[in-house]
Order: sequence, then structure tokens, then C-alpha cells
Amino acid sequence: MIVFAGTIGAGKSTYAGKLAEYLGTKVFYEPVEENPILDKYYQDPKKYAFSLQIYFLNQRFKNIKAAFFDNNNVLDRSIYEDELFTYLNVLNGNISEEEFGIYRDLLANMMEELDSLPKKAPDLLVFLDSSLDNAVKNIKKRGRVYEQPSSENGLYDYYRQLHSHYGQWYADYDQSPKMRLNVDNYDIHRPQDAQIIFDSIGTYLDKIQ
Repeated sequence: MIVFAGTIGAGKSTYAGKLAEYLGTKVFYEPVEENPILDKYYQDPKKYAFSLQIYFLNQRFKNIKAAFFDNNNVLDRSIYEDELFTYLNVLNGNISEEEFGIYRDLLANMMEELDSLPKKAPDLLVFLDSSLDNAVKNIKKRGRVYEQPSSENGLYDYYRQLHSHYGQWYADYDQSPKMRLNVDNYDIHRPQDAQIIFDSIGTYLDKIQ
């Protein structure tokens, strides 16, 4: 199993889809379009932050459990990043310390269950290291209305905050082998760039195995 990680707009879904197609395997996408809370969260984060994080945690738990029972698949985001988003909502006053405690207890229970599975961790985590400008450009390009930053909604500041925390998150991640990929250097839609990326991931997998 290969899992992708990275800030909003880094290109995880695109990279996961392209890699799964190249490998001829299944891709597990994070549910976004069918998420009943996400657009509401962007409108009123203080009201919906806790509900959103519980929804995402549940969906990411389902995805990684299903992926662990499958073979050679790809996830575009995993449960291992979930706490970062919840933590930022605590910092920003959208989730209380009491709610954060409830969330962390639930996450710990889920991680204990994952530890009981025959496969306990991904084979590789690929961190898509994108500049903030590139990530915001991708957010604007995909056109989800509720995600668009403006001077009124403060979303650019949130994207900057999230981006600034990802380096430390990656440094602390220790659940599996990991590699960093600077996506500003590539265009995954160009066949020659895509092949470089696939070869780089393959070479790293060969080395760690």
C-alpha cells in the first residue's frame, strides 16, 4: 500500500489516480464531493469543525481498513494526517480542548484496531511537498466554490497555516517508510514527468524492501 500526504491543493488525488493507473491497482479516494458537512464547515467553522473531523476520521478509518485487506493499492490521503487538521481547528478556536480529548481517544481506539490487522502500516508514505503558491493555484483551478480564498473569508491565511505545519508533521511521521517529492518540479500530466515520478517511487520501494 502506498499513501499520499500533503497540504490541501498539493495534488494528492491526481497523483494517486495516476500512480494507481500506472500500477494497474485500486485507488481509494477521500470522500469530498459527497461530504455533507465540508461546505458548511467553510461557511461556519466554529459550528461544524468537530462534526467535520469526526466525519473525516470515520471515512479515513474505513478507507485504510479496506485498503489493508486489499493488495497493492493507493490512498490519496490517510488517517495518519487526520489529527493535524483537528489540532489546527483547536488552535483556531473552532474545536474545544474537551472535544479534542474526545477526538484523540477515538483516534487511539481506531489505531489500536489497525494494529490488530495482519498488515499494520503502509509500505510507503509519499509526501507531496508543494509550495503554498502552487497549492493555492491548484485550489483555484479545481474550482470548488467553498474553497476559494478571498480577502473576506480568510482562507488564504488558513492554507498558509496548514502549509507551515506540514514540514513538522512529515518529520514526526514514523508509522512507515516515507519519501518527500517536490511537486513544484514536476507536472504529473506530462508523460515524461509522470514516468520520472513513478520511477522514483519504484526505486525507493525497491531500496526499502
